[in-house]
Amino acid sequence: MLVLLEPDFAALSREAARIVASAVKSNPSLNLGLATGSTTLGMYAEIIRIYREESLDFSDVTTFNLDEYLGIAPDHPQSFHFFMRENFFRHINVHPSRTHIPDGMIAGNYEEYCSSYEQEIRSAGGIDLQILGIGRNGHIGFNEPASSLASRTRLKVLTSETIEDNRKFFIPGEKIPECAITMGIGTILDARRILILASGDMKADAVCNHQRTKALAQLLDRKKSHGRHRLLCSRFSAALCSREHQKIVRTRSQRNNIGLDLRRAGRRRPVED
Repeated sequence: MLVLLEPDFAALSREAARIVASAVKSNPSLNLGLATGSTTLGMYAEIIRIYREESLDFSDVTTFNLDEYLGIAPDHPQSFHFFMRENFFRHINVHPSRTHIPDGMIAGNYEEYCSSYEQEIRSAGGIDLQILGIGRNGHIGFNEPASSLASRTRLKVLTSETIEDNRKFFIPGEKIPECAITMGIGTILDARRILILASGDMKADAVCNHQRTKALAQLLDRKKSHGRHRLLCSRFSAALCSREHQKIVRTRSQRNNIGLDLRRAGRRRPVED
């Protein structure tokens, strides 16, 4: 994996959007894996701008989202269906039948449903580009740091920390989700290319100490990922990361030099190959 640095959140969002737009232009029938969360908001806004100003076409693109809370209706303001519709889908020409988000309203037969979600991904030909955020403790989707690398889409019980963190988003007295359906790490690692976004000093520890997170450690292993994956950081995240294992950076003027120190590389604008 290559670690690409941007000076701030806005620049990170523009670069992430450029990577996605380039992928769609190269493959109009792209299978795109999507994520929710505050780190993705700037990217979605920039993709929408490119769609409007540069005629980016999503009519043949198929999307698969990482996860959804169990027990929340699609029109609930805290559902990931609502997030994707309001922040991305309704602003572009993607066909609703081509958008896939786990169904948070299923009741029972969870294993069967999760297997069917996996089958939908396989039937589409697999995910070409998967977008990911990373949690403060290194979780990806609702996969905690110690999740198995072989895990597939499944029902996960949320940690007490996650439940408490979510409390502020719900009306007092409203039931807070205790479970979610999430792609597994194995599902995510099957993607042909992966782009992880990390912004802000709250994410720095997760990035720097990625050995605690099996999935991130696997992705950062260039021998295993063969350079297919990218970790896109704002300089605020990267500034705290000066350990030896974080020195995998490529910049515009030093495309073949991957031994740069992150703090020096942060002064340059990197690009994806």
